[in-house]
Formats: sequence, C-alpha cells, structure tokens
Amino acid sequence: MRAGLEVADVFRRHGPAWRAAHAPHVGLAQLKVMSAIETCRTAALGGHVEGCQDCGHTRIAYNSCRNRHCPKCQGNAAREWLAAREADLLPVGYFHVVFTVPAEVAAIAFHNKAAVYDLLFRAASQTMLTIAADPRHLGARIGITAVLHTWGSAMTHHPHIHMIVPGGGLSPDGQRWVSSKPAFLLPVRVLGKLFRRLFMTRLIELHAAGRLHFFSEQVGLRDQRAFLRHLAPIRKKSWVVYAKPPFASPEAVLAYLSRYTHRVAISNRRLISLDEAGVTFRTKDYRRERPARHRTMTLTADEFIRRFLLHVLPKGFHRIRHYGLFASAGRKANVARARELLAVPPPAMPSPAHTQEPTPSPDPRPPCPCCGGRMIVLDIFTGVAQPRGPPASSAFSRRSTS
Repeated sequence: MRAGLEVADVFRRHGPAWRAAHAPHVGLAQLKVMSAIETCRTAALGGHVEGCQDCGHTRIAYNSCRNRHCPKCQGNAAREWLAAREADLLPVGYFHVVFTVPAEVAAIAFHNKAAVYDLLFRAASQTMLTIAADPRHLGARIGITAVLHTWGSAMTHHPHIHMIVPGGGLSPDGQRWVSSKPAFLLPVRVLGKLFRRLFMTRLIELHAAGRLHFFSEQVGLRDQRAFLRHLAPIRKKSWVVYAKPPFASPEAVLAYLSRYTHRVAISNRRLISLDEAGVTFRTKDYRRERPARHRTMTLTADEFIRRFLLHVLPKGFHRIRHYGLFASAGRKANVARARELLAVPPPAMPSPAHTQEPTPSPDPRPPCPCCGGRMIVLDIFTGVAQPRGPPASSAFSRRSTS
C-alpha cells in the first residue's frame, strides 16, 4: 500500500519534461535509473494477485525494480546483506570513521567517478591499515567495512567513505588479540596526513596515465602543470578524518549498518510535499547545533531530479567493500581466529536434522488486511517494461510487495 510522497512521484510527474530538456546531457545509466524508479511496483513491471486463504480477500502486488538507486528497493537488500554480516561481528567496541575529500577534489571526481571513487576507497583503507599496523599506534591487523556515500543532506555532490572498524585486531603473528583503548582507536591527525599524501600521489598518477577527463571550466586541467597548480593549495589543507565514539554493542553496529549500507541520495521518508514551488524535503545542517540543524529545503523539480541523478554510480561499481581481516579471501579464517583469541564460541551451526529439513523462511507477503490470514498467490501477470535487477535468492524476497 502506498503511503506518502515518493521520489517516483517526482520522476513520473516531471521526468518526461526533464529528459526532453536535458536530452543531450543525460547518460544511459541515469535514464535507466529514472525508468526503474518510475515503474517500480507498478503494472509496468508485472506482478501477481494474492488471495487470503481464510476470508477470500484479494489484492494485487506489483514487482519491484531492484535497482540499487531506488529508495523503495533497498530495505530487503539491506536485510539480506546484514544477515550475511551478522556472523562476522566480534564482541568488541566498534568505531565509526569517516574520510572526506576537499571540494576541489570532489569537483574532479564529478566527471571521473569510477576512477576517483575507487581511489578514495584505496587511499582510505590503506591509511587505516597502515597506521593500525604501526607498533607506535595499535600494532595490529584490523578489519574494515567501508561504504561510499556521494551526497550531503541537500543531495549535493559530497563523496566520502564511512568505515566501521572493530576496536582492535590480530597481532602480526596472529597469536593474540590487540585491543584498542575503550574510546580511542587511531590518531585522526595522523590518519588525515597519510590519507592526503596517498590520495594526492595516486591522483597525480591517474592524471599522468591519462585516466582523468575534464570538461567545461575544468578543460584547462588537462595540462599537467595546470593540474599541479590546481592541487597545490589542497596539499596545504588539513584533510579531516572524523572518528565517532564506539558503538554501545555489536547489535548497535548492525542497526547502524542497516541505515548506511544501502542508503540512497534521499529516502522517501524525507519528502514533505510536491507542488508548484517544487519538492520540499527535510535536511540537516551539521554546522548548526541541535535542534537548529533540522531544517527544510525546497528545490524546483528540475533541480531535485538533477541532484538525485548526480549520485548514480558507474555500472558494476561496488559501494560496499571489506578490507584487512574482513577481506573476502581470508574473512572466515580471520574471524574464527579472532573469536578463538577472544574466547568467544563460534556461531551456532544448524543440526543435521535442521540441515535436512530447513525451516522455511518467513512469508514475505504481508498478512491479509481484513482478517490477518495467510495470503497465497492466485495468478501471475507480466508487465510491459522490465528494467529490473538480477533475481533474488528467494521467490518473493524482493519482487513483490503490497
């Protein structure tokens, strides 16, 4: 059932005119995102008819687009991802670390998203792993889960990396667990200096290799000397790395990850109204103290769509990555070793009987709104448009809703 204003409403009402006005400047990836969001959970994608086994009530459930930029399709994706990560949680404090680049670098990233976003991941992760391994600081191999966000609260282009890091790691020989201080992981000033050096060095290498592209007012940066002059002031700036206090519990880590891992530029919950003035939505101005930081903003529909599409990621780009102990190649062995050193039992394994007769997953279909009975599929129908992602692991985990 629909409740409230959605990004899809803005796209359906103003998208056709926006596409016509900006046709020469809109990429295929952005067009696909718009189409997916506009048709998500509508008859265009098909769906099925459900009926209550008890009272006979029927309803239509339309398929979802499963696009990773769609505000409506990230809930199930986040839940499935979190279920897979739960076994990796350790009974230690977790820290939230944020790496941000200056506005001058963000401007370069705007036309070089794949290259610069990837560089942001690599420089930030290497910074954390290097400083953590230094015996003058922690002297341990740590684990990192990193998530890329490319937006600020007002949907402006603001690329930054959120990291969730356990408060400690394995000693170099793997024989003991090295704990961080309860409220301190690594010195942020040291992190900022190394991050700046690594990022700038590799950014210059990308330019020398011809992997950066410049347009409009940045065309002059194609020249190497002009590019180096542009970067000179940035080298003198302090690159801020922000470290929040540790989470209260591993459960709090999961709650946090559920809000951050599959977030898109703006959620439907933040939308307030759509009228002649434009789109009004809630924002936060982090330069203000609470509660004054909670504000509202109104953008024309044209500008709202433009800002939303700024954050369409390159095809195949991974916005969630794992490093150190949590890197995929050795994650299971590293987590098992950490649990052993922390004297924590491994996650409970299913019994043989349970393995042979698995418990069916919870029914993803909401119960009957009339009597609360179980709904079953009566008929399946196809749609006329299919801008959908890969099939989900279970029949209805992502494809249907009411």
